[in-house]
Amino acid sequence: MSGRWLRTHAPRDDASVRLLCFHYAGGNAAMFRQWHALLPGDVEPVAVQLPGRDDRHAEPPYDEMGPLVAALLPAVVPLLDRPYACYGFSMGARVALELVHALRARGFPLPVRLFVASSAAPSLRLPVRGWSEPDEGLIAYLRELGGTPTAVFDHPELLELFLPVVRADLAVVGRHDPPSRAPLDVPIRAFAGADDTGASPERMAPWRAETSAAFDLTVVPGAHFFTDDGLRQVLRTAAEDLLAVDPSGQ
Repeated sequence: MSGRWLRTHAPRDDASVRLLCFHYAGGNAAMFRQWHALLPGDVEPVAVQLPGRDDRHAEPPYDEMGPLVAALLPAVVPLLDRPYACYGFSMGARVALELVHALRARGFPLPVRLFVASSAAPSLRLPVRGWSEPDEGLIAYLRELGGTPTAVFDHPELLELFLPVVRADLAVVGRHDPPSRAPLDVPIRAFAGADDTGASPERMAPWRAETSAAFDLTVVPGAHFFTDDGLRQVLRTAAEDLLAVDPSGQ
């Protein structure tokens, strides 16, 4: 189940549900590498790896949502043979949302849950910082967010490789204008860091407009990037939601 797009560190053929995981702008699938050890055996985490990073560094990153989702669809469809859910962090939340809409438009099975984290609600249409700014502005934004290793900022050769990728990732969201459409019939749970300003709990609450099903907002310790305790709370809550799902996927 690897290929170009997908990474799984512990295949679980007997898992009752898959969890497709979408990383943040400038991130990679490695952010989910320990999740198999932190989730129950009935949940199989599968991380999405976008082009332009790690073993896909030679591939140009996408900078628009439509082409990205269109390219991702064929990789994801074979995984829909059992109940699945999606977890998107920051930029990944918006990619996951658009992927689910694309799956619905094509008549494919929908996820049993959509988990979104550290991402202001699309309906707010807030401007995305960084992607259209000079390098100095983008670097300042990344320092403010946290999550980027200090070594990247201290070594110009690393910055030269990193900035075009994170700029393209941010452009995916910054250029995207979500169309008017019916909400998903998929339960959504949003996770917000208590100290996050860009994706505060107040800015994540309007994610409820994206679903006609149940919506929950969970506030966890941390800012844009959660503390270790916050992450454990996210995984514990997500697992509880998933294991409460009927085996038929309802």
